[in-house]
Amino acid sequence: MIDQAAPPASPERVETALREQLVRGDAVAGTAVPILRHLIAAGDVSLFNEEIVTRLRAMLADIARQLLDALMGRQGRTHSAGEVEVVGHALLDNPALVSHLHALALEWQLTERLYAALGLDPVASPLLQELIASPDEVTRNKARAFLAAQARWCQAQRRMSLPLTELPADLLNVALYTLRTLAGIEPALAERATVVEGDIRRSYDEQATRLGRAAHLVAYLVQDRPPTLWVAQAGVPLFLTAIAIGSGQGRDAAALSMHRTQTARLGLTLRAAGLGAGAVAEQCLLLHPEIPPPHDLSRLSCEEAGAMLSSARPVRDHTL
Repeated sequence: MIDQAAPPASPERVETALREQLVRGDAVAGTAVPILRHLIAAGDVSLFNEEIVTRLRAMLADIARQLLDALMGRQGRTHSAGEVEVVGHALLDNPALVSHLHALALEWQLTERLYAALGLDPVASPLLQELIASPDEVTRNKARAFLAAQARWCQAQRRMSLPLTELPADLLNVALYTLRTLAGIEPALAERATVVEGDIRRSYDEQATRLGRAAHLVAYLVQDRPPTLWVAQAGVPLFLTAIAIGSGQGRDAAALSMHRTQTARLGLTLRAAGLGAGAVAEQCLLLHPEIPPPHDLSRLSCEEAGAMLSSARPVRDHTL
């Protein structure tokens, strides 16, 4: 007896199945911030990816030391473990900051994985090399500025550190508010914290951060051609920035969609950013060769995929 081929699923069934996968992925993501905060605070990494937790703890401690350096004027000296711990624990109380640092840790993990698997250069991707060799001076300058910022970020990630002024503006506000709150217990320190905050704000330029330069470069490229959404061509940082802009999500959400538990969100993100169903499957298999890509995305338009993402719970405050 010859088996009959299964009829194609209706658009309604496809959307229902994808929504169910989004809900399951969000359930995993939604429980993880408190778990990660506990593990970082307690020093226990047995239940989570050891590298990710260690990197998160190190970046928090590095930001804490930079704040203490600015407040105490003790650059180049060692702060006591207790001082760093107090500031680090205060920073840990903000889920959005923890989520952002985790997104960066996942980005670096993916960067290293694709370098090992594909030989994809962490700094100079094929697209960036092409842009740097462009005959157009504006293109060259923008590409070189991003390349320098990406090289500095890679060096910092190898040291498990993050410059304070590389934070997005809203999270720099979190760090400065934490400093001001902790310093407020002593009048002299409170006055010093006000001065320090003013100095940092005057020297800060969000557009000059790595993420700011990436967004500016991708937006500039869109003027003449669609942004490349092929990770092996664009490289991880420009790929994440392009799919975030294309799908209407924050960049942290795009980075978190790279996790192996978020394949439905990844597929919808790529579809919303403009990739066809075949290209989505190819990118998903490149990123997660051990996991089947989402099915039947061809039945969803780019607009429908974007609407499903926007109607799901936000990922900004999640981590995995």
